[in-house]
Amino acid sequence: MEDAQVVARLVRRCVAGDVVAWEEIVQRYNRRIYNICYRFAGSGENAQDLTQEVFIKMFRTLSSYDVERGAFMTWVTTITRNLLVDHFRKSKQDRVTESLDTTPSEHEDAMPLSEKIEDKAPAADMSVQSRETGELVHTALQKLSPELREAVILRDLQDMDYKDIAKVLKVPEGTVKSRINRGRAELARLLQRTYRQVM
Repeated sequence: MEDAQVVARLVRRCVAGDVVAWEEIVQRYNRRIYNICYRFAGSGENAQDLTQEVFIKMFRTLSSYDVERGAFMTWVTTITRNLLVDHFRKSKQDRVTESLDTTPSEHEDAMPLSEKIEDKAPAADMSVQSRETGELVHTALQKLSPELREAVILRDLQDMDYKDIAKVLKVPEGTVKSRINRGRAELARLLQRTYRQVM
């Protein structure tokens, strides 16, 4: 978790022209922003370019961050998300989710991905198995529609709470929960199909 006072001080120093403070912000948030970009873009090279764009945008708009309006990470995630949306609109890479047979009606207690993915492989080499599972999840994520993908990424991979996700996506909390639930269900279906194909 970020310390709001420390971050607020860093932001003030940056706005005042302190290069060291900016470097510290980049170090603090680089990995998280890169991870979000990677999950959306699908390739390391694109993710690096997008991460750089996010930091350029952050640097230019840093003075607009208002500590009273929410956590810095929420502000950063909003900038990242907006840039990704613009990027995908420009490059027309939006993918349409394959139609769901059923839409779950309850979303409050939607199971996290880790509980939906059945693990039937032997536990011989956990690191290889973990990496392969990560790659399967990453590939399946690319097949989700952008709105479902971003909701699942922010909740299950970035561990943001529903309220912050609602702020970032500018939609009601109920919509966030519904998208997360639909995204998880679709992802589980895609992963089960992939698993059947490799068996």
